[in-house]
Amino acid sequence: MRTTLTLDGGLLEYVRRRAAEEHRTMTSIIEDALRRERAVTSAPKTRAPVKLPVFGGRGVRPGVNLDNTGELLERMEGRL
Repeated sequence: MRTTLTLDGGLLEYVRRRAAEEHRTMTSIIEDALRRERAVTSAPKTRAPVKLPVFGGRGVRPGVNLDNTGELLERMEGRL
C-alpha cells in the first residue's frame, strides 16, 4: 500500500542514513520500527501479584463431599 508521511527532518535523515548503511529501503526501516512499537505496546503488562484472603477454620465438616457440587450448593443455600 502506498502512502505519504511527513517526517521531522532529523528523523528523515536518520532513516535515510540507516537505510544506506544496511542496504535496505527506507520503507523497510520504518516498517520494522512500527512492528517493534506494536509488539511493545501490545505486550501484556505485568501487574502486582494478587493477594487472596485466607480464612481460618477446622477443615471440612463431616459428611460434606467436595466432589459433589450439587450437594455443596444445596448446603451453602441452606437446603441441607
